[in-house]
Formats: sequence, C-alpha cells, structure tokens
Amino acid sequence: MTLSAEIKVALSALQRGDNAFGGDRFAPRIEALMQFADGTGSNQANLLYAGERTVADGADDDVDLSGALADAFGATIAAAEVVALLLINAPISGDPNTTALTVGGAASPFEGFLGGTDPTLGPIPPGGVVLLAGPGAAGLGAITADTADELRIANGSGAANTYQLAILARSA
Repeated sequence: MTLSAEIKVALSALQRGDNAFGGDRFAPRIEALMQFADGTGSNQANLLYAGERTVADGADDDVDLSGALADAFGATIAAAEVVALLLINAPISGDPNTTALTVGGAASPFEGFLGGTDPTLGPIPPGGVVLLAGPGAAGLGAITADTADELRIANGSGAANTYQLAILARSA
C-alpha cells in the first residue's frame, strides 16, 4: 500500500470600513498547502487513520496510536510519529453535537503538540474543528508504544458525542 495526502487550509474574509491600507475594503486570504508523499521523512507519511468515533456521555475515548487502530484495509497502525491530526466535533451526517470535546490527559499520553505535564487542548465546542500538521522530519511528535501512545478525546457531560478523526502518521 502507498499513501499520498494533501492538506489545504484557507481563510478568506471581507471587511469594509476605513483601514490602514487606505481603502474601504480589506480582503485578506491566509492559506497553506501541504502535500505528503509515501514515506517516513519530511513531507511524507505512510499511515492513515480516518473514521467516525463515538464517545459516551462524560466519558473518554483513548485512541491508541501504536498497535490498536486499523486503517481502511484492516491493517493495524503502529505509528512512530504523528504528522497531522484533524478533529471535527460533528458526525459525518452533520447532525449537531451538544457537548464539547477536550484532547489530552490520557494515562499513557501522546503529548507531541501538547507538551508539558498533563496538558489538554479544548474545550472544542460542537461543530468546532482542530487541524494540526507538522510536515517536517519530527512531525507533531514522537510516539512511544505503551508509555506515550494514547490520544484521549474526552467528552463533556450531557450526551454521547460522535466526532470525526483523521491522523496522518509515519511508521518510523
């Protein structure tokens, strides 16, 4: 199996009124394009997990990044480093969630982009999106099987939550 991936992100805005640029219109566009070839080096990834997951009311979904997830073809993913993570706090159907999610805080945490002692990212409100990507040689962070390989997605209280998760990773 080979993998190629592309991440596109853009923000376009239009604001009207007097501004420092002398006109009555300000229309910034900020964008990034990352392309990943198959492999384990810079601008490469060779593992992909993409799926819809459900976490119970007030519960945690501990996503094991090394040896428990399966890709679309049923092969077990044993990641050595994460390259990109996309979390959408909404199911594929688009039906709204009613609870916020928090990333981090597992017993054997992958901290990569979080750093520090027991850090978390969130709350990510219903409909919220988090995208993190590190195309360089180190990616977003290294994974150590059994001691630093869990990505916890914690659900607030009030209802079960179905969210979308995509992870690009490298096996070495």
